[in-house]
Amino acid sequence: MRAIAIAEYGATPALVDVPRPEPGPGEILVKLIAAGLNPIDWKIAEGRLKDAVDASFPLILGQDGAGVVAQTGPGVTGPRIGEQVYGAFQGVARGLGSYAEYTVAAADGPFAPMPAGLLYTEAAAVPTAGMTALTLVEDAGCGPGRTVLIVGATGGVGQCAVQLAAGAGARVIATARPDMADELRRLGADEIVDHGVGPLNRRVVAAHPDGVDIVLDMVSDRQGTERLAQLVRPGGVYLSTTWSVNPDAMAARQIRGGNPEVRPSAELLGRLTALIDAGGLEVRIERTVPLADAPAALLDNRAGGARGKTVIRI
Repeated sequence: MRAIAIAEYGATPALVDVPRPEPGPGEILVKLIAAGLNPIDWKIAEGRLKDAVDASFPLILGQDGAGVVAQTGPGVTGPRIGEQVYGAFQGVARGLGSYAEYTVAAADGPFAPMPAGLLYTEAAAVPTAGMTALTLVEDAGCGPGRTVLIVGATGGVGQCAVQLAAGAGARVIATARPDMADELRRLGADEIVDHGVGPLNRRVVAAHPDGVDIVLDMVSDRQGTERLAQLVRPGGVYLSTTWSVNPDAMAARQIRGGNPEVRPSAELLGRLTALIDAGGLEVRIERTVPLADAPAALLDNRAGGARGKTVIRI
């Protein structure tokens, strides 16, 4: 089968032919139709997690995907063959990922039936961005009376966080360039701050001299995080997806700081499905590329500036 894989950490991702995996006891084989691209994909390829996870090579990249159950292994009572599913399918230890024509997953793994009415390309864009945003918004306690600054609001996680925080009743300030301002307002942002025009802190303080209650940050490094933390009121919350928060330093400011670890699960995906079906969440696809163009798309994503999700057609 065709797949995008690396021969070793640090190698250039390439289109290769590899044997199709076979499901073992308690596993399913999924014929993938689309895969969602996430920053974690190129980070894995670079070897940033090599000390945390043992991998098999060639290592197929990709976590998110959507497709059809093609085969079930011994002992599997559900899902059914032919069922449309989406979820997180990466199996680094076995060299498996979603940038491939087929993958194997545990029958009780982090996937779920696809939301009604979604295309495969739309469903593949949801899992990591949606589960991360839901974890952040709930962990931070976004809700009525809370002002939330979302840094990196134009990316996949950021756009989901805008919708979920607004849906929870919070007042949302989103950082974005002017070309995305109307889109983020449509998704629920109350205010837009152009992070490319002058210091972000100064612009937020001008509108909110008492600061904000919560910062959800998808892009800042340690230095940027320390600057932005000055905006958070005592008793507030600062959460980062880039592991840039020093919880002890935040505690010294009377702020609860953290780098939440998202644990993909069928339960989390089920909750996202319910939100999507109810019209409370959508994921904007910036572009769709064929499997062969995935290596170039990974380079583009690494450069930053995403305006939504990139999806790979298998």
